[in-house]
Amino acid sequence: MNNLTLPALVSLLFFPGGLFLLAGGLVYEYIDRKLVARFQNRIGPRWFQPLADVIKLLAKEEIVPNGVHKGLFIALPVIGLASTLTAALYVPMVGFAPAFSFRGDLIVVLYLLSVMTLCLGLAGANTADRFSLVGATRTLTQLFSYEAPFLLALLGPAIVARTWQIGEINLYAQNNLWFVVMQPIGFLVALVGLMGKLELPPFDAPEAETEIVAGPLTEYSGRGLALFRIGKNVELVIGLTLVAAFYLGGIANPLDFLWKTLVLLLVTAALQSLFARLRIDQTVGLWWRAGALLALLQLVAIIVGQMIRPLIFGG
Repeated sequence: MNNLTLPALVSLLFFPGGLFLLAGGLVYEYIDRKLVARFQNRIGPRWFQPLADVIKLLAKEEIVPNGVHKGLFIALPVIGLASTLTAALYVPMVGFAPAFSFRGDLIVVLYLLSVMTLCLGLAGANTADRFSLVGATRTLTQLFSYEAPFLLALLGPAIVARTWQIGEINLYAQNNLWFVVMQPIGFLVALVGLMGKLELPPFDAPEAETEIVAGPLTEYSGRGLALFRIGKNVELVIGLTLVAAFYLGGIANPLDFLWKTLVLLLVTAALQSLFARLRIDQTVGLWWRAGALLALLQLVAIIVGQMIRPLIFGG
């Protein structure tokens, strides 16, 4: 029993979860902010800025506003961060085999990554502040616009690999033609869906600073705000890892992990700089219809191809 418990604790606290993801999330936040700044002809932050921001927030007093459910107010950031850290245990972080794996873990990971968005929505709805309520409404509304397309986009490689187990899909992708070549629409939908999940520009209407201050997090300060921020950073690393593992030939080693996720981060940073913020109705109307329809059409084409392939090639 002790032999089973120690590796599990190491996985949870150090690698691939825990401290590694917390540090990795800060590094990727810095790279993202630096790239966006360069694209916009700005200098951008110094390398230690994300860490300094988190330390500053953790050192500040956490103010609980009047009229909120105190237990829920304090618990939501913890639940959101815990869900993202748990999701990392089923993903091939840095090219290593997932710490835990089972059939259908892809669906579990997608649900765990959605918990952060649900926590953000509940955090905003838990207060009486008008900016928080508007941000919560936008957060939960936008959830429905990207969740289905993102799920359909990741199911494409899963259907071809004939498994919903992330580790097996990653191994299949390493030994076959890159799915970005076979399923370019799915790759595009997955990448844009990830940006929507992370509420990155142009899908940042839920926390538009020029309109509703910080959206659902307007009333948060100190530790709660820091945990939400760290959770978003961890979600960024996991999302990039999933897209790279599924569409860019899998992740076989740390070098694979670095260059593939950084290339994806470069693309997302360019898209953030290229497009202006979409209104929430544009996100829901255009992306829900176009993204979901394109992903669904490609999924149907994949299923039909899988059915007629034995008839053409035999076996």
